[in-house]
Amino acid sequence: MAGHSQFKNIMHRKGAQDKKKAKKFNKLAREITVASKSGQPDPDANPRLRNAIDAARKENMAGDRIKRALEQANPNSAEASNYEEMRYEGYGPGGVAVIVEALTDNRNRTAGDVRLAFTKNDGVMGETNSVSFMFSKVGSIAFAASVAGDEQIFEAAVEAGADNVETGNGVHEVTTKPSDFIAVKEALEKKFGASQSSSIIWKPNTTVAVTQEQAKDLIDLIEALEDFDDVQNVFSNFEVDDSVMARLMAS
Repeated sequence: MAGHSQFKNIMHRKGAQDKKKAKKFNKLAREITVASKSGQPDPDANPRLRNAIDAARKENMAGDRIKRALEQANPNSAEASNYEEMRYEGYGPGGVAVIVEALTDNRNRTAGDVRLAFTKNDGVMGETNSVSFMFSKVGSIAFAASVAGDEQIFEAAVEAGADNVETGNGVHEVTTKPSDFIAVKEALEKKFGASQSSSIIWKPNTTVAVTQEQAKDLIDLIEALEDFDDVQNVFSNFEVDDSVMARLMAS
């Protein structure tokens, strides 16, 4: 199982769900604010904003919280925020490549926090582009395998302009160029209903197999990074054998 996918499965079983939900809402709100500032504040005319609001609603974010996030994009508002998009790269235990995406209003604070997380968890933060060449930035749209057969989803995806479809673990994952992501997502959701998840991701071109101990250390690193409010997403290229995953889930 690839790094970013199986990590979410592991996280699902961990405690402190209320705290995680609050952090999730903070991250979703920041994306809404930045998306609104990146184009027009009208979601009908701003695909990134439309997708950000969609994602927030899927997580049952309250309408007033969404409205407040939109208001923070208004430079004339008393609640105006100025977030900057940053990317950090490095290596975790076992030589695994890690990409961290952040939205921050303080570069120095965020860079320091990310560097500390790498250092404390047997990793090392590198320069920009030190590991991103090992990944492809793509739009990823996931549907339950039950919504359509392999051939049906493939044909619909190709017609919508997608690049590829992979099916496994009960999920169809449709990948697109980032520029085609919103158009493909909306075409497929019109045909098959709401997707399980949809976002722009860093998809590893190759994966690195790790031991159970390395996998545990990597999870600790990713948890530490995800715990920072400034960090939006963490991607990695590690792969865990199913037997190792079973032992991790049981521990």
